[in-house]
Amino acid sequence: MRTKTDVILKVMNVLAWLAFAGLVVKAGAIVISYSVSIGNPEGAKNLYMGLNFYPIRQFDFWHYTGTVILMIALLLLEAYTAFLVTRVLSTIKLTNPFTIEVSRTLEKISYIILLAWVAAMVFNAHATWLSKKIAGLQENLISGEFILLAGVVFVIAQVFKKGVEIQSENELTV
Repeated sequence: MRTKTDVILKVMNVLAWLAFAGLVVKAGAIVISYSVSIGNPEGAKNLYMGLNFYPIRQFDFWHYTGTVILMIALLLLEAYTAFLVTRVLSTIKLTNPFTIEVSRTLEKISYIILLAWVAAMVFNAHATWLSKKIAGLQENLISGEFILLAGVVFVIAQVFKKGVEIQSENELTV
């Protein structure tokens, strides 16, 4: 018989896969839109779902390229994080949750989230700088809560690491 926690983990795994697929599709759509906008500058007016980078494209092509690359990098980092979450959710067993594999994957997730925070802060700094150079440009800033999330996941990874140590000590004493 399945417990309520098993069902929750399965649902969370499905949701993580959906998030992964959605983020990859979004990054792909931006790559394709950007590719079109290289030849047709008007394409930058609606890069993806109303995202307007046309003023940046008119200001300087390389700043436009850098902005798009930062956005794609952030989306791919988020997608990779969602993929790692699916790995954790598919490998964790409630009978023996503390494994070194889960601990390492959680630690990797915290580092990827920290890297996403760095990318978001670089994107925000670039957007702020561009808004001072280009009249009428709206700043599309990215929220900076990644750092808090990275810290929380890192602490959970350390708890899992300690759980693995305690579990292996208990197995040796039996």
